[in-house]
Amino acid sequence: MIGIVADDITGANDIGIMYAKAGLSTHVYPMEMWDSQSANEPDVLVLDTHSRLDMQDEAYRKVYEMTCKLREAGCTRFINKTCSVFRGNIGAEFDAMLDALGASFAVVALGFPKNGRTTLGGIHYVHGKKLEESEFRHDPVHPMLQSDLVHILQAQTDRSVGLVTIEKVDAGEEELKADLAAMKQAGFHYVIVDVRDQQSLKTIARAVRHEPIVCGSSALAEELALLEQPHAAAGTAEQALPELGRTAVLCAAGSLMPQSAAQIAYAKQAGVHTLELESMQLFVESEKRAHCKHLVQEASKLLEGGRDVLIHASNSPLHVAATKTRGRELGFSNTEVSRLVSDALSSVVQAVVEATDQRRLLIAGGETSAAVCGKLGVSGHRIWQEIEPGLPSCLSLQTPPRFLVLKSGSFGSESFFIEAINHLKQTSI
Repeated sequence: MIGIVADDITGANDIGIMYAKAGLSTHVYPMEMWDSQSANEPDVLVLDTHSRLDMQDEAYRKVYEMTCKLREAGCTRFINKTCSVFRGNIGAEFDAMLDALGASFAVVALGFPKNGRTTLGGIHYVHGKKLEESEFRHDPVHPMLQSDLVHILQAQTDRSVGLVTIEKVDAGEEELKADLAAMKQAGFHYVIVDVRDQQSLKTIARAVRHEPIVCGSSALAEELALLEQPHAAAGTAEQALPELGRTAVLCAAGSLMPQSAAQIAYAKQAGVHTLELESMQLFVESEKRAHCKHLVQEASKLLEGGRDVLIHASNSPLHVAATKTRGRELGFSNTEVSRLVSDALSSVVQAVVEATDQRRLLIAGGETSAAVCGKLGVSGHRIWQEIEPGLPSCLSLQTPPRFLVLKSGSFGSESFFIEAINHLKQTSI
């Protein structure tokens, strides 16, 4: 069994689909929901620590404990799945996995070319822009103000960090293996590897396939999965979908990334009925209750009438800035404001589901996805099919079953919501 620790639920799904589409049964669990005594034994087990917004000490504790549990469950190879632009507690979480395993070395590959992430000379790019010049510079919780991955990681760990450049990758599998071995011998604990394109990932995968610990984004896992045997032991296409009721889809978007904003605008233009969770109304309890009650009533009525509906948090730059300002005036940090919005949006989704028995859902944003799954009691799910790179559907392992798409805020094409809605309307595979 391959054991994976991910720092948020959408990232857990993102890496999970890389193995599922290669025919490996892949289950994802929130860390507190996984029970090693009663769980089935998939080929790939992913535990979500939901630690990206935690303090470093708490993130370390979670990853350490979950790595130990994965080892106890019989996992012999491990992946620490992080954000594809290094947001979060990367140093603490990488250190925790090494400490839990008594290890001293891990390969780190952050590039995800299919989603516009590349690394050249240790400098990370997002759709051709340096990380510090991309939309992630303005991330409300983790603004990324540097592009040098070695510097970013070294600032968060006392272990030494090295780099293997694209020239070494281009030289081929054996050359790369020799370079990694030499860097390990020289005392480096983490080695970041450049990624230009999918061919880079193929070469890296062949070179590191027997390494016990790999860290970074999910892209390398796509190539690693293809090296696993048997390739198609338990493909998802062999199973039929359970009864899921009406085919209308409930969508909720809490992400403030520009990709999600563009996807919301596209869906609205395509005819999806949209409702806005107005974040400025969430600071006064009476206003929040009345506003959320109205959203629940409107969304329930639309779904019962067979209409798809999208509820999204306020995402205009002016509205977001005003919300953050108001939050600061009331003593809230940006993280606390983010969680306030996610909690309100997930509560609305929960109330709609309870009122309508809705079972087909699209959720955008890692924080929102985790909150929704928690309130709906989704304590584990099986990765189903890929819709776009790194964006799969999944089927809950609980009763009643729910057919879900949990989307990273920064992933997906402009038309993704429409693609996902059409995918979720399936009645059989």
